[in-house]
Amino acid sequence: MKRLDRPLRRLATGAVLAVTIASLVACAQEPATTTSAAWVRPGASAAASGAPAPAGSGDTSGAKTGSTKPEPTPGKVMLGEYIDLKGQKSEQDSLALRRQQLGRQQRIIHEYYDWYQPMPTSLAGLPAGSILLISWSGTFYAPITNGSQDQLIAKAADALASLKAPVFLRWAWEMNGNWYDWGGAENGKNPGGFIAAWRHIHDIFVAHKADNVSWVWGPNAGSVPQSSWNNMANYYPGDNYVDWVAVSGYFTGRETPASLFSGITSKYGAHKPVMIAETGALERGGTVKADWIRALQSWIEDHPAVGALVWFDTDNDHNNGKNWRIDSSQSALSAYRALATDPHFSG
Repeated sequence: MKRLDRPLRRLATGAVLAVTIASLVACAQEPATTTSAAWVRPGASAAASGAPAPAGSGDTSGAKTGSTKPEPTPGKVMLGEYIDLKGQKSEQDSLALRRQQLGRQQRIIHEYYDWYQPMPTSLAGLPAGSILLISWSGTFYAPITNGSQDQLIAKAADALASLKAPVFLRWAWEMNGNWYDWGGAENGKNPGGFIAAWRHIHDIFVAHKADNVSWVWGPNAGSVPQSSWNNMANYYPGDNYVDWVAVSGYFTGRETPASLFSGITSKYGAHKPVMIAETGALERGGTVKADWIRALQSWIEDHPAVGALVWFDTDNDHNNGKNWRIDSSQSALSAYRALATDPHFSG
């Protein structure tokens, strides 16, 4: 598998601070509308989800078909990570270190791909039993919806279909932030354009029989800017176009698991499995990071809608000095090991 030299998680200076502030008001900005519950296979249509259909696109084009898509295990959580560790020669060496430290393999391996970067056609190097999560960067909406990117999209669909194995695909994540080209703020404050672009890509994948691809819709925990037009729900493509609902949220000093993730589980957890697709914590002295990991474990166990947890395990995040590694301290590693060996996280 080819990976990006650097993750695309943050492109704008100061974005992490903006996200931190936004996440603290996420619950107020994105009010809960349903109660979190164990996920069951939804029967709702895209029309019932409240998302408007783009012109010329019928809801039936997004209908589910039999496939090998990754599904949640009731009562269990799949555990995974994006990993990029200084001092390790390769991703395989980094994963071997984590196997030694945790006594287990990662269920999900997270990789980032640029919009123009070819999708993988082989899973060589992926640990046995692991599922690939691809975060595929977006671009501006117009080139997608006007059809000029159709050939690129079709090639991506064919590549992933050729894997003949379950794949998570998180396209254009954190679209409710203002730090990426594919964010609503960079596209004329037009969440409807995001929905149209998402559905256009999805329909091409369906036409190319990429039935092994599970579609992961992943907003940020807090919207930036905090305006009504930018509410995360305005970007939801509809139930027939989404398999998992994901969220990004990080502890930088004040955030709690509830302030970061309750909004997404309350709004979508009753009808979609939830993935915490990006999370991490910074050291803030003493056992603060370890305590936060334990709080996260407890919070997830109390929210059965959560079916996957993916840690942003790196100290090489654009060389900004931030250390999200699970072993940034012995106390943090011990707390994470306890989470990783808990049977609840054996999905």
